[in-house]
Amino acid sequence: MKIALGQINPTVGDFVGNAAKIVDFAQRAQAAGAGLILFPELSVCGYPPRDLVERPSFVVHNRETAERIAAETRGIAVICGLVTPAQAETGKSAMNSAALLKDGRVAFLQSKMLLPTYDVFDEMRNFAPAKSQVLFPFCGKQMALTICEDAWNDKHFWNKRLYTFDPVEALIRAGGNFLLNISASPFWLGKRELRQNMLATIARNNKVPVAMVNQVGGNDSLVFDGSSLVLDPAGKVIAQGKSFEEDLVYFDSDQLTGEIHPQMEGEEASAYAALVLGTRDYVRKCGFRQVIIGLSGGIDSALTAVIAADAVGPENIIGVGMPGPYSSQGSIDDARALAENLGIRFELLCITEVFESYSKTLQKVFAGRKEDVTEENIQSRARGSLLMALSNKFGAIVLSTGNKSELGVGYCTLYGDMVGGLAVISDVPKTLVYRLSHYANSRRPVIPQASLEKPPSAELRPDQKDSDTLPPYEILDAILEDYVEESHPAEQIARDHGFEIALVQRVIRMVERSEYKRQQAAPGLKISGKAFGYGRRFPIAAKPDV
Repeated sequence: MKIALGQINPTVGDFVGNAAKIVDFAQRAQAAGAGLILFPELSVCGYPPRDLVERPSFVVHNRETAERIAAETRGIAVICGLVTPAQAETGKSAMNSAALLKDGRVAFLQSKMLLPTYDVFDEMRNFAPAKSQVLFPFCGKQMALTICEDAWNDKHFWNKRLYTFDPVEALIRAGGNFLLNISASPFWLGKRELRQNMLATIARNNKVPVAMVNQVGGNDSLVFDGSSLVLDPAGKVIAQGKSFEEDLVYFDSDQLTGEIHPQMEGEEASAYAALVLGTRDYVRKCGFRQVIIGLSGGIDSALTAVIAADAVGPENIIGVGMPGPYSSQGSIDDARALAENLGIRFELLCITEVFESYSKTLQKVFAGRKEDVTEENIQSRARGSLLMALSNKFGAIVLSTGNKSELGVGYCTLYGDMVGGLAVISDVPKTLVYRLSHYANSRRPVIPQASLEKPPSAELRPDQKDSDTLPPYEILDAILEDYVEESHPAEQIARDHGFEIALVQRVIRMVERSEYKRQQAAPGLKISGKAFGYGRRFPIAAKPDV
């Protein structure tokens, strides 16, 4: 039988819009001769719904929408993800389920057994786990239908498993000879390769074909890459969906042949595509049309602007230069040149008089005290106030421009450069910022060369450089990767890289002291294995052992 993978981009809670996508893809697949189409995990309501599942009306709308989809897709079988009611005795109100829609009705339901609670996942908070799963017959096969994490516990692949039970192993032992997996598997660098290798191991060891359809698009901080896959029993890819865009992919369940669509290759290209997709969907799904970006002439705001231009179109961007008493003419010129190269609107609002007014107002109460970081932060907060004023007046969302390195060590100002509705590059270390900027320029040279070459500086005091306060970014990023993403102790980081232990400990103390800032930051787009945000939960009032 010809089977289709419907790799769609749903919006959480948009039952009408999500159903329209599912019906459209199903009807297109039917017209192409497919007898079955698979859609991603919770595709009816969008993933992750989080605490929306606690609203009874939300759960009811899932079933009602699935029934409407079934009525509109007669002639092709549809498998889609939805929320269903849970048994009262579990204490949870809902289950993460998959429905087979056939002949105008819900013909089969299967619920998720393994509910992840690590990193960004908190499904045990919202869902009750299924107690068991069963096979269903289709097109001469015994189909083993699983939902995302159900396939992530293979003893042949993982050195340490998170669960004692393996749903795939149980379904194959019960006679399953074709594995189906509907997923909402978020992207991070290296995830696509990991996912493919894991599924290939399942296929080879169980000697069964594996078909996985994955959600695509951005929902809040998470970006889903799609990259849906079908593998034969030898683990060879026989069908594949595109990365970072909606797609419809076909394969033959008997001949085990299918379409292989091109994927985004290379770390820089993949990270850039993920950031563009995440920005586009965050802006669009939150109901905004325009974005505002403060342009300093530096590399971070330049990269953010380039990503935004690809995400929402240059006609929907307002770039704002806000020179202060210590801004160089070169930085002003670089900001203006970037705006011209991108074709975005550019406004120049000088903050010098605002800063002088603040200083005059505070002069009496600050009498006898030397200027310090306070005056630097006043400049940053003056800029933040202007950006938010423009946001209010024009109904546009501000994109903050801080990178992961700065956010990690607190080299950022609350209510200043941290203002905004989305932190586009907050999971992008400074060294990767440069790599992505060069990648962007290789496609179309828009970032001024001076922005790529000049030493990074906040320009909040005379001749200021980032290196006055921070280690070189190559060193800082190596420490942050090992500490934040790998949880390595200071002694191991120093030993592995040959760094002075005192330097590593100083950086770690900066990370720990900045937790209160990060928990007030705008949501950021996750592209690494461990991003700041709700996938990394640490106390603010604590005394960590460094």
